[in-house]
Amino acid sequence: MPDRYDDTYTESQVIMTAVKIIAPFTLTYGLFMTFHGGDAPGGGFQGGTIVGVTVLMLAFAFGIEPTRQWLRNSLLVGLVTGGVVIFGAIGLAMVALGGNFLEFYQLKEVFHIKPKWGLEAVEIAGISLIVSGVMITLFFAMAAGYTPERPSGTGGTRMADEPRESSDPEVSDDD
Repeated sequence: MPDRYDDTYTESQVIMTAVKIIAPFTLTYGLFMTFHGGDAPGGGFQGGTIVGVTVLMLAFAFGIEPTRQWLRNSLLVGLVTGGVVIFGAIGLAMVALGGNFLEFYQLKEVFHIKPKWGLEAVEIAGISLIVSGVMITLFFAMAAGYTPERPSGTGGTRMADEPRESSDPEVSDDD
């Protein structure tokens, strides 16, 4: 008998209720970790991870596909790209001010502000966006699954030996 891949979702009122109660607290804690990472334990990486995991909790509770549709790929790509652009722009701004890449002491010399603010900008606006976007994207990629019959990991239920539907016309060597 052929293998069957089943990506069904079972609704659990207990899990849904628990996530509804816990998610606001974990999101708040993740943002706290992100914004206060320069002065206390934490930072952009830890805070971004907690924010990403909050989205994963929502996906487990309310279904992966509805969450994937809610957070479209363009939004996730925008998060990661925006974080990389912000990180690079801040680093290159330090070079433009006469220092090295991410040398925040240039802020004190040129603008007379604490170098700490450059680090905060990189942590909050750059690293946290990158980490949370990558965490969520990797989760969706793994949740889609991979099998030799479904190399794109599109999900769904299909028999392993069913023929693949193709919209591309066949090309023969006779033409």
